[in-house]
Amino acid sequence: MRVWGTCLVIAGLALAGCGPMPVEQAEAQCLEMLRPISGEAKLGVNQDGKAIYDIDMTLQMTTAMRGDPAARYDRCVFNKSGRMPTRPLYSRTDWKG
Repeated sequence: MRVWGTCLVIAGLALAGCGPMPVEQAEAQCLEMLRPISGEAKLGVNQDGKAIYDIDMTLQMTTAMRGDPAARYDRCVFNKSGRMPTRPLYSRTDWKG
């Protein structure tokens, strides 16, 4: 009987980690998912006259999906938090789509 009680507690804790996240956290994650390209590039010349370069770029494959980004954002936030976003995607000042 004691083993079953321990198993139930462990199972309950594991399922608690799968619960919905706060809507603010879901909005931040979903907004980042919708950003098409981000990164940085460095270009220069060393003392020997040779070019030095470094490129670090991230391309989100979700941007290749068709459809309205606002609808994808709403669906993403709802799926992660169980709530609709606190404000629409297109009214966010940090949205650059």
